[in-house]
Amino acid sequence: MIDVIEAARRAGVRWLSLYAFSTENWQRPGAEVDFLMRLVRRVVRKHAPLLHARGIRCRFLGVTDPRIPPALTRDFADLMTLTEENRGMTLTVAFDHGGRGDIVTAARSLIRSGVPAEAVDERSFAAHLPFPDTPDVDLVIRTSGEQRISNFMLWQVAYAEWIFPPVLWPDFRAPHFLACLHAYQQRDRRFGGVTPNSNGAERP
Repeated sequence: MIDVIEAARRAGVRWLSLYAFSTENWQRPGAEVDFLMRLVRRVVRKHAPLLHARGIRCRFLGVTDPRIPPALTRDFADLMTLTEENRGMTLTVAFDHGGRGDIVTAARSLIRSGVPAEAVDERSFAAHLPFPDTPDVDLVIRTSGEQRISNFMLWQVAYAEWIFPPVLWPDFRAPHFLACLHAYQQRDRRFGGVTPNSNGAERP
């Protein structure tokens, strides 16, 4: 994981999000969940000094379920506090995250704020999402050959490009990331519009 983060930073990526644990992952066997919690804690504690030294701001999207071990929650909070002033790159780790849940959170926030229904638009809605300064996602790399969204940042991926490398996430390394980044850079992003072709006409 750390080599992918470093490759992204060196390539000039300013915002990187990693999906570490979804709200649906709680349905996995208890022993597997416990192992993942211990593994994540080891990774966070091991790499915190390096992330800070590289000027990376770390944030955790989700982290609301009371089943998360308190020690892990403290590690998350400590890392966010340690790196909060860094601006070299923002690393968002989605942990106990669900895109639908984020949308519900934003809707509740709008209701509590008393925003009239006719005043709600995409911009005002997005302002009530968790970490509203996060830009829309440009590229989603879905490893393991899977071709599904899996409830990941549903609002932000509306116009993302998708790449589906067959390699499993534990084996995904910096060269795989850079290959995906290169493929993305070859894409023609039109956001529903049109792009002139070589003879001056427009194609959809």
